[in-house]
Amino acid sequence: MYLLSHKAYFFTLIVLFTFVWIAAAINPYDRSDWLLENILSILAVIFLLSTYNRFPFSRVSYSLVFIFLCLHEVGSHYTYAKVPYDEWSLSVFGFSLNEILGWQRNNFDRIIHFLYGLLIAYPLREVYLRIAEAKGFWGYFLPFNLALSTSLMYELIEWAAAIVFGGELGIHYLGTQGDVWDAHKDMLFAGIGALIAMLITMTINYSTQRDFSREWADSLKIKHPQPFGEDTLKK
Repeated sequence: MYLLSHKAYFFTLIVLFTFVWIAAAINPYDRSDWLLENILSILAVIFLLSTYNRFPFSRVSYSLVFIFLCLHEVGSHYTYAKVPYDEWSLSVFGFSLNEILGWQRNNFDRIIHFLYGLLIAYPLREVYLRIAEAKGFWGYFLPFNLALSTSLMYELIEWAAAIVFGGELGIHYLGTQGDVWDAHKDMLFAGIGALIAMLITMTINYSTQRDFSREWADSLKIKHPQPFGEDTLKK
């Protein structure tokens, strides 16, 4: 039995995120960059609040989104290229994360892109299952695909913002740190994260869902043998 009702759990996460947001808003490294980074955070919270009554997500999905938004706030406070995660690693664990992994740059942005795929793919799966009624193969592929495509869209938004604002603000927001393949690597890591999330979900469902194999096979069957398009228009 849950200690909190579904609604209480949701609003507890909203309150906790508000505290995180306020903490991140205090004396950020670059106020303008913080404002830009928080546009999507605010839109995400507004979306979740406005859809709660009609489309409440599961506790798991709300928790995953909460974790991602909190980590994003850390990036917005320091700017992604300057989050001192390596210093934290040295202070807490006594070793350099960059040194162990062979990183030559600040890779907090890369970590967040990976976590975007890992944490957001499952909530996206809920949307596909409950609205589009995606089943079998498509219930795993489509969330992976959407996580990857939205990662691409975010890279385009970063690029557009860098062009519009330019200067130091554009550099901070884009966060390439001189890597010409930065956007490609970010999308790759988001895709890897989403793939892992769907593989974990699929493994759990395979072990607990009795009709898993049948549903998977049915999802790949041809439902309409006749082609659509011009033939359908003639009818």
